[in-house]
Amino acid sequence: MEQLAERAWRPHQACEDYLSEFRHCRSFRNHFHHYYTYGTAPSCQQWKEDYHNCRKWESHKLAEAKDALQKSERRRLEEQKNFTPVWKLRQAPPGDWHRPLD
Repeated sequence: MEQLAERAWRPHQACEDYLSEFRHCRSFRNHFHHYYTYGTAPSCQQWKEDYHNCRKWESHKLAEAKDALQKSERRRLEEQKNFTPVWKLRQAPPGDWHRPLD
């Protein structure tokens, strides 16, 4: 039963999505934007590794590839949580929301 669950696991994205992200990361436009914003060139290696691990999982069902993909996705989700929102989220609309804007 455990082997069936192991084989039924699917990556969070299709392998082509990892390749698409890698190509986007390597594009001139993204390099320009990233350098303008952060002052450094973007590191695209992780997208490439994720694509190769995804292909290894799909073709050979290697446990190492699955673990690497899961670890990478967890790291990506943790990085997204580190960003604080720009605006404070409201719990309710303002009291005078129904008044004209004049």
